[in-house]
Amino acid sequence: QVQLVESGGGLVQAGGSLRLSCAASGSISSINTLGWYRQAPGKQRELVAGITTYGSTNYADSVKGRFTISSSRDNGKNTVYLQMNSLKPEDTAVYYCNVETYTPRGTLYTYWGQGTQVTVSS
Repeated sequence: QVQLVESGGGLVQAGGSLRLSCAASGSISSINTLGWYRQAPGKQRELVAGITTYGSTNYADSVKGRFTISSSRDNGKNTVYLQMNSLKPEDTAVYYCNVETYTPRGTLYTYWGQGTQVTVSS
């Protein structure tokens, strides 16, 4: 089991910056990937950025060059961050932290954070 606690988010003007954090605790040794998704009203949830435990990253085309995902591991927690710069009104959404774990037998489990609202005003 993995527990996720998100923080950050809020209201910012276009061009501004925000930083999201998500602390994972519990069975963090089984974590394979960490990531951030977002869901705007009336739209499907989409991947924003992901990072593996080896440090490989991937980004949605819409955020490349503006968002940076990173992670750290300390004191029994694995924390994933999303630094969001040059924010645009179209970045407005609820942002969800996502963690995928694998058991030794290869069973995949997916965990989601509670979501945090990001609102970018024009």
